[in-house]
Parts: sequence; C-alpha cells; structure tokens
Amino acid sequence: MFIPKIGIDLGTTTVLVYVPKRGVIINEPSVVAVSAVDNKVLAVGKEAKDMLGRTPDTIIAHRPLKDGVIANYRMTEAMLRYFINKALGGHRLFRPEVMVAVPGGITSTERRAVNDATIRAGARAAYIIKEPIVAAIGADIPIGSASGHMIIDIGGGTMEAAVISLGGMVASASVRIGGNKLDAAIQEFIRRKYGMAIGERTAEDVKINVGSAMYLKDKLTMDVKGRDMVTGLPRIITVTSDDVTEAIQHELEGLITALKEVLNVTPPELSADVMEKGMILSGGSSQLRNLADLFSEATGVPAYVADDPQLCVAKGTGIALENLASYKRSIMATR
Repeated sequence: MFIPKIGIDLGTTTVLVYVPKRGVIINEPSVVAVSAVDNKVLAVGKEAKDMLGRTPDTIIAHRPLKDGVIANYRMTEAMLRYFINKALGGHRLFRPEVMVAVPGGITSTERRAVNDATIRAGARAAYIIKEPIVAAIGADIPIGSASGHMIIDIGGGTMEAAVISLGGMVASASVRIGGNKLDAAIQEFIRRKYGMAIGERTAEDVKINVGSAMYLKDKLTMDVKGRDMVTGLPRIITVTSDDVTEAIQHELEGLITALKEVLNVTPPELSADVMEKGMILSGGSSQLRNLADLFSEATGVPAYVADDPQLCVAKGTGIALENLASYKRSIMATR
C-alpha cells in the first residue's frame, strides 16, 4: 500500500514542505488571514503575508507560531491542513505520514500540541523531531558517526545550537532569538535614531539588503520609507549597514552566549572534533552577512554556512522520513 510521506519545517516565519523524490515543493510564510466578523480563515501563506499591515478592520493577519512554538492552536491546524492538502494535490486516497521539525527547547506540552494539530490537519501518523537533528541531516552531516558535529540552526523565532554524536544531541541550547527579534531591533533603532516608524516587512528588507553582523569597511546604504513620528507624514531616510550592526548588537550577544554555553558543556573528545570540523550554520537567518565570521571570532571555532541553509531542516525531515527505520532512534530519543 502506498502511503504518502511529507516532511514539514514548521517555522515561526516560514513553512517549508518536503516530499520525497520531489524535494522542497512549498516555501511560504507562516501567516493566516482571518475574518474578524465570523472567524473564518480567508488566506494562508504568501497570500496572507501580502495582507500583513495592510488589512481593513474586518481582516486580521495572524502569525500562529511565536518563538518556534504554537501560539494559536486553531490557526496552526488550519495552516497545516492547507499545506498538507497543497502538497498532496487533489488525489488523496490515503492519509499521509507527516514528520514535523520543532525547536530543541520545546516542552512536552508544546510537543503534544504540534502532534495533535498535525493529526487533526489530516495526517495518518505524526512524527515530531528536533530541529538540530534534521538540520544536521539536511546539511549532509553524518550524524550517526562516533564523532562530534556542531550545528547551529537560526530561524525566524529561535536559534538551536547542538553538538551531535551517534545520532543524538550530546549538548544543546535553544534560545528564542531569531530573525524576528533582529527585525524588531532594527524597527526600534530607526524609531529612536531617526524618529521614524517602519513596518515589519521594511525592517526585514533592511536586514536582508544592508544588514551585517560585523561593521563593514565599505558601508552599504539603502533608502527606507516610513512615517515621521513627529509630523505623522511619510518620509524617506538613508540607512547604513553600520546602523543595522549597531541595532542588533544585543541580540547577537544573546546568540554568542548560547553558543558558548553549548561549547562549555561539550565533552573534551567531542570538543576536539568540533574544533577540527568547525560549526555549521543553517536556517534562513544564518544568511546575515558576516555572522559565521562573528561566531568564529567570538568562540575561536571555525564556522561555515551550509549550502541552501534555509532548506536544511526541510530536506532533513524528508530524508529522515524516507529512512524512518534508521532514524527511529533519533526520533524516540526526542520524545
């Protein structure tokens, strides 16, 4: 009997869906638009994100996940159902087996909520696996070997850092700092320094276009539109890469502290392996300019960004699903 399999990277800002033999087929924002009148779901994903900050009073655009965990159960279920149906297309003879990647620091209650929401959204069986494990699989790290590998997965809501050996996490830390916190810090900095209010999406554009974790020799600049806090009128200012670096210093310090904690509790033998192989960065937010260099400078351990960092977790869930028997222990160990 053919049972479809789907791997889902249920991220705070983006949901990626992987189907074996087809690869990542869905990459959409984790946003749900709801009617305020009858609480009906109007749009999910990209269509809903386009409504963020632009909706009338009758439509509310929600992000159902906050800091990597479910903040709104009903919306998460509706979102999962939409993505599962979209991945399977019209022909649904059998309910699929679904593997969902969740942050390493998730509690058992939060884990149960993800499991229940996935089953209610139409899954035959739900497997919950921790993000560092699947990020490492997706980054082509041989997690089953008897040597230490360090993976750092930075998404929209959380950063997961773990040292993995023999298919399990030996040392790990999960902090609720990710791309969203960086965006909020940029918004706050521009409000304070330039007296101008900008939206979430504009802050994200600034981070992507001119953001850097370290001060650059050749500064990057970008014109930014927003609302003047004094006059209330539209205004344009020029923001530099130095502004962004200054704005996100506090968040970057939080990430470095978590990395040092993981390295501090790693057994000496595995520390030597990590020093030799370096730390691998995955996740959308790991693409911030010079972030790997900053981590390397702060810890003395070489750091590299994985190929296609944003797709690592989704690819890892798909590979783990295709080889369920081999990875069963990694899943069981995370229950």
